[in-house]
Parts: sequence; structure tokens; C-alpha cells
Amino acid sequence: MDFTLQHTDASTRARAGRLITDHGAIDTPVFMPVGTVASVKGIWTHELVSDVKAQIILANTYHLYLRPGTDVLSAAGGLHQFMGWNGPLLTDSGGFQVFSLSPLRKLSEDGAEFKSHLDGSKHLFTPESVIDIQRTIGADIMMVLDECPPGDVSSDYAQKSNELTLRWAARCKARAAETKPLYGHEQALFGIVQGVVYPEIRRESARRLIEIDFPGYAIGGLSVGERAEQMYDMVDVTTEILPADRPRYLMGVGTPANLLENIERGIDMFDCVMPTRNGRNGMLFTTEGIINIRNAKWKNDFSPVDENLGLPSSRALSKAYLRHLHIAGEIQGLQIASLQNLTFYVWLMTQARHAILNDRFASWKSEILPRIDRRL
Repeated sequence: MDFTLQHTDASTRARAGRLITDHGAIDTPVFMPVGTVASVKGIWTHELVSDVKAQIILANTYHLYLRPGTDVLSAAGGLHQFMGWNGPLLTDSGGFQVFSLSPLRKLSEDGAEFKSHLDGSKHLFTPESVIDIQRTIGADIMMVLDECPPGDVSSDYAQKSNELTLRWAARCKARAAETKPLYGHEQALFGIVQGVVYPEIRRESARRLIEIDFPGYAIGGLSVGERAEQMYDMVDVTTEILPADRPRYLMGVGTPANLLENIERGIDMFDCVMPTRNGRNGMLFTTEGIINIRNAKWKNDFSPVDENLGLPSSRALSKAYLRHLHIAGEIQGLQIASLQNLTFYVWLMTQARHAILNDRFASWKSEILPRIDRRL
């Protein structure tokens, strides 16, 4: 993996860069659609390319390990082959899912023991095993195993948790160094900054991960219940320390406003389930604002859902028709809404990049944010 920082906006810390992987180039800032179980919900793989124009997608180690399992992925020749996706892939290590989904979990120096949320079977994730699993998955970008504590833990707990995460990160890097990719393409390993909402712990986490030396750095443990201002503060203190020549990935964030605020603070990469999850519930993100397509006000509105995204004519459907599909419970309605939202998110990143390259990110953000954040 190779990252080039191409330009920093003249009046903010917003950055435009290019990330090169063996499966293709990624222009940043970038939004990664979430394909947790080897599928972006409701979206065909070819639509991710032709309509959404996704550059990279995310999958999850925890879920893929449990189902379909590493034996199936190995036999398929890795996740790219298994799901028919030829572009770059990133995998989360599964740490967050262990702590959020498992009904029973136990932490030790060795790793995280947990029960499957599917059948209650017991498993152990160690720093070494999550690297081995991600080697089998074959993602272009892998993540270290980390503990993602709740947002309301004490500073003492956050400090101890961060120490454990740092020790696990060093073990992950060592395991990656002593193993090789399985499918003929290189894999990069990112460290994950933790520290909840405590600035000094965040700074210490970033400094010590830099000492371990990763080709990229993620910021985890945010957007888990803390106030948006706290998230922005933690991103500020972290990006002040992270090296400028390495990509920065803010995990699991967020709303369009969240993305723009964090781009301004120097973040390059994002992922979130919000575009597809909210779309399935009738919330559409558009270039003119946010629509609840189930509202009666759209019943006789035959104008296109969004005229500014350049969608193919077959998808330039009316608000009235899309509302009908949602009210009728038609699966096609959920698919169209998800496509709209993902296309919008990727469009927003493209517009942000253009503004950065032209040294007008601040003025562009002040113009577009009130428009896209309003309720229609």
C-alpha cells in the first residue's frame, strides 16, 4: 500500500490524497460502503461500481469468521473472489463486534473470549488469530485487534483498556510480519487509536502506535454515544499527532455533517451503516436535504428523488413512486433508497475533495452543509 498526500486545504486541515492498493487506487477523502457479511445490504456488486462508484468497501472479520467461515473463504480464494468484488477491501478486526454483540465475553492478556451471537458457541480472538483470519479473508487493509470500551467508562478503565490495546497492536504487527498474504496481493495493517473521550489517553495512544509504526492509522471508539462535540475534540487531538504522510480512518462515522466536520479536522477515510440502514427505514439523503419518503406529503409528488446526482434514467424515479414502494413493503423500495443514500455519500466525498484541491473547503462546507442537513 502506498499513500500520497496530494494537497491540504489552505484554511483548514482538510486533506486530499491517493491510496494505492494492488486492487486499485482510492482518492481521499473517501466513504466506504459497509459490506459486513460480504454484502452491502440490498445492493448488487455491479451497482457499487456503476451507480454508487464506490472505490473501496468494508467487511467484518467477526461476522465472516462465524459465517461462512474461514474454510469457505479459503476454498473460494479469498473474499474478493467469493463476493465478486475486484476493488480494494478493508476488514475491521472484529473487536467492536465482540464487545457489542457477544452475550458473554472475557478479556485477558491473551485476547477476547466470546460466545457467538448466532449459536452461543465459544471462541477466542487473539491478536495473532485475527491476523490469520484477515490473511484468509484477503482484505487489502487489515485492522489490529482492539478493545472498544463504552463511551462512559472512567479514565482509569480507559487507561487500562488502552494499554491492553497497545500491547495487542504490537503483537498484531509481529504476526503480520511473520506471515504472508495468501492470494498474491499485498495487505497493509492499520493501528487503532483508542482512549474514549480522554484527550491525554488519546494522545498517548497515538504516540505509542506511531512508535510501533503502521502504514495507516484508524481512530476507534467514537460515535458510541458521546456528544458530537466530544467526538470532534477527540479527532482534533488525535490528528494533531498522527503523521501527515499516513492515511487516517475514522471508524463507524457517521452523518453527512459528521463527515464534513471530520474532513475539516484531517480525516481521510470513513465507513458507516447509516446510508443503507436509514434508507431501509425510509430516510433519504439528497443533495437538497433529508427526506422521510414515507410521509404523506410525497404521495402526489412526481418529481425525481434527486435531480443532481446524475443517476441513470432507470433510477430517476419519482418521490411518489418510491413512497408507494415503501408503504407497500416492496423490497425494491428499500434497494432504491439504499442506492440513493450510498450514491449521495460518495458524491459528497467527491465534492469535498474537489473543494480541498481548490483551497475552498471552508466556504464550500458553509454553503452545502445547511442545504444537505435540512429536513424537507
